[in-house]
Amino acid sequence: MADGGPAEGRLWGGRFTDAPDQAAWVLGRSVHFDLRLWRDDLAGSLAHAAELARLGLISEADREAIVGAIEAVRVEFASATFTFLDTDEDLHGAVERRLIELAGEAGERLRAGRSRNDQIAADLRRYLARETLTVVLPGLRDLQAALIDRAEQTADWPAPGYTHLQRAQPVTLGHHLLAHAWALDRDAGRLADAVGRMAVSTLTAGALAGTTLGLDPQRYLQDRETVADNSMDAVADRDFAVEFLAAAAMLGVHLSRLGEEIVLWSSAEFAWARVGDAFSTGSSIMPQKRNPDVAELVRGKSGRLIGDLVSLLVTLKGLPLTYNRDLQEDKEPVFDAVDTLRLVLPAMAGTVRSLTFDRKRLAATAGGGFALATDVAEELVRRGVPFRQAHERVGAVVSDCEARGIDITEMPSEALLPALPELAGADVADLLSVDGALRRREASLGPAPARVREQISRLRARLG
Repeated sequence: MADGGPAEGRLWGGRFTDAPDQAAWVLGRSVHFDLRLWRDDLAGSLAHAAELARLGLISEADREAIVGAIEAVRVEFASATFTFLDTDEDLHGAVERRLIELAGEAGERLRAGRSRNDQIAADLRRYLARETLTVVLPGLRDLQAALIDRAEQTADWPAPGYTHLQRAQPVTLGHHLLAHAWALDRDAGRLADAVGRMAVSTLTAGALAGTTLGLDPQRYLQDRETVADNSMDAVADRDFAVEFLAAAAMLGVHLSRLGEEIVLWSSAEFAWARVGDAFSTGSSIMPQKRNPDVAELVRGKSGRLIGDLVSLLVTLKGLPLTYNRDLQEDKEPVFDAVDTLRLVLPAMAGTVRSLTFDRKRLAATAGGGFALATDVAEELVRRGVPFRQAHERVGAVVSDCEARGIDITEMPSEALLPALPELAGADVADLLSVDGALRRREASLGPAPARVREQISRLRARLG
């Protein structure tokens, strides 16, 4: 055993004679990361003091002493002057130790009817709901707004659309940008929905079976909260944290995909866009380099977010009910995900706002790569040709164009009409134009400028 004598000063030390082994103590100590829950822990202590006083379990003078001590501790945390001692195992023990120092015996009475098990579940829920509502969702919505603003500016700009990273069909740049905005909108929906399941009070569940003191769980509720239904589930449940981390991981994937596209767009091979100086870096050896580092860093951070989710899932997968010390591992993945999103969301929003798009380059490439071949096949369908036949016949025309070294838009009428006689009388020039292709998609989910502007209106309404 370690030096240090009896296990005094610890919330669980009463039955032990010797202090913990130093290695064991360091392993179990969590004040270096759970200290960020101090606001929620103090709020729970205030409510608990009020309830103990209501039940006559502490005097009004004791309650006033506890409230005064809690306010003093709040000031210390807020000013970063709270001092942790080597004997403080976690936030709850540190706060109780300080309250006793300030309020004397009244502080010792506060622990009646409470457990670290229900405290930490309540603290983490409240922290996560607050951070989701005040940090993550506003940052996400700001990135959406940046994409929507850029989409509005480019609603009628023709651009190439891709599948398999090969040119497929023409779209508008606004439509492309809004595809990312809609993905983020689903992320926002998942996070907002998860908040409802975070806002559940576990206080008065005790260690796992409640208490005999008659505490009323309704009196501990904060805004939006409901009371947990089952005391055992209350202290064992970390679904709310997994749900947040799953939403954060999915958001990370969407951010990574946007980052990847910005990297591609800003390359010399694509040459669609230029990232602003404030969101680019250079090379330590190559003076000409202009690197989209912010987009790359955000792309890389998605791995952290996915790892945070997997870490907590693996921790939870074999735990019997109810509380197990393994659950100390629930907080760091949550904190890491919150901190990561706090970093990447404003950086990505700034990157999007900094982009300068090359309209001429986009327009020049929008119809290339036989991007209008499907329009030709669908025109044949309108003229009575079964699509399977239309597909094969237009494919043969494409093959002929490749042999000639031209695009289908450059195919002379005298060569095109013999291969596709059903097109006689059609406005072939319009059929083989990007503007015509976009206009023909006004009645679908496609990229016609009118449809893009409708999407913008719907998304702005969702931003609130």
